[in-house]
Amino acid sequence: MKNYYQNVAVALDFSQPSLAALERATEVAKQHGATLHLVSIVDNQSFGSIAAYDLTYADELLQERNKEVSQLKEKIVAAGVANVQIHVETGSPKKILTEYPADLLIVGATGLSRMEKAMLGSVSEKVVRHAVCDVLVVRA
Repeated sequence: MKNYYQNVAVALDFSQPSLAALERATEVAKQHGATLHLVSIVDNQSFGSIAAYDLTYADELLQERNKEVSQLKEKIVAAGVANVQIHVETGSPKKILTEYPADLLIVGATGLSRMEKAMLGSVSEKVVRHAVCDVLVVRA
């Protein structure tokens, strides 16, 4: 039987729900022999206008996030997922995640913002409604 999910992506913002999603994604990738894509987006939409922040701040956040995701990759490879890819960029998480080319996208039910913790996160909700692939929402 051919494995249905060959490319599994997980959205990471390092909130507890996204780390729970990572655990589930790791298991799904192992079960299906899939490539696991670690997708982390630095939301520069929350920075305000370009004039309001120093561009080096976004670069620093991007470098830090790359380092954090690379450390996770090492742990996931050690846990038995043979093929792990990293995708870290700045932009709108809603836009990037809904268009991410995967067979399955796994997200946490809520994210880092306080408002999102009260309900299904706005990013999660947008992904469920508009993703180009199957979506699994994980509750922590």
